[in-house]
Amino acid sequence: MTNQLTISLNISYEEFEVVYRGAAKHVFAHTMEGKSMRFPADILKPFLTRDGIQGLFRVKFDSDHKFAGIQKI
Repeated sequence: MTNQLTISLNISYEEFEVVYRGAAKHVFAHTMEGKSMRFPADILKPFLTRDGIQGLFRVKFDSDHKFAGIQKI
C-alpha cells in the first residue's frame, strides 16, 4: 500500500543551491492535506530548472512510511 501527500513548491534556483553546497540536506513543506513534512532535498534534484523548483508534487510513501517516489503533477 502506498500513502501519498501533495505539496506545492516554489524554490528559487539560488535557494536550492545550498543543497549542492552541502549546507542543506532537507526540505520542510506543508502539504495540501494540512500536514507538515520533512524530506531529503536530493529527491528534488531531477526537477531543478533555471527557474528553480515550482509546482505541485505528489510524494509517495510505503506502508512503513519510507519514501517511495515523487512525481510532478
